[in-house]
Amino acid sequence: MDRLALAFTRARAENRAAFVAYLCAGDPDFDTSLDACRALLSHGADILELGVPFSDPLADGLTNQLAAQRALASGMTAARVFELARRVRAEFPSAPIVFYTYYNLVFCNGVDAYVRAAHEAGVDGMLTLDLPPEEAGEVATACAAHGLKTVFIVAPTTPDSRIAKIATTATGFLYYVSREGVTGVRAEVATGIGAAIARIKARTTLPVVVGFGLATRAHVAVVAAQADGVVVGSALVNVIREHLADRAAIAPRLAEVARDLAAGTARKS
Repeated sequence: MDRLALAFTRARAENRAAFVAYLCAGDPDFDTSLDACRALLSHGADILELGVPFSDPLADGLTNQLAAQRALASGMTAARVFELARRVRAEFPSAPIVFYTYYNLVFCNGVDAYVRAAHEAGVDGMLTLDLPPEEAGEVATACAAHGLKTVFIVAPTTPDSRIAKIATTATGFLYYVSREGVTGVRAEVATGIGAAIARIKARTTLPVVVGFGLATRAHVAVVAAQADGVVVGSALVNVIREHLADRAAIAPRLAEVARDLAAGTARKS
């Protein structure tokens, strides 16, 4: 069983949802980013979703746009992102790592070469935000060849017929975005999540995770009661933004936040 499947199986056995934690690779610099990844994986995160910094992150709100901008300004390149993943993998051999990326970054490096490099760095899966299933053949083939799982997004507006298409293309998990629009912290959890998960699960046996807008332990608890995994991103990235003047404080604060969020993944018996 691969690392991603094991993480979901372990969470299920413990009667909780998996905690998927997002950070932009290299934000605000390589060493601080590595410490941030360590903090999350040491304090409750089951799966690390590493955003690959990109100049035009169309699915991301301002928080993650600025994180990508900081990472690029600090000198992050494709090679440095792979190195960060390699360092995390060396220290956390069983923790799944998923790249959250955009197709241009994959395409311009050569699809097979990029996926092979990701595998060699220890990456387990890839979510290519702007790549629809109909155009994902080359990426899917490369991922299958090099042992990476594919992740695809289902939106609130996705019709049932398209969910079935997406489900046949994904091999890792399905990512339900809980609201229309881009990433970013929201005050309330979106409505209709339970019904949406039921529609997705009627068409796949893969785990279903929910993200976009989730920021607090209470948010996590609401979603964890229904989903296989809960993604928190912007709330974690905000910790980095709030401590840019004292970067040594970033990892300890992320550890506190991660513990609190992880506590929300437990389901009531």
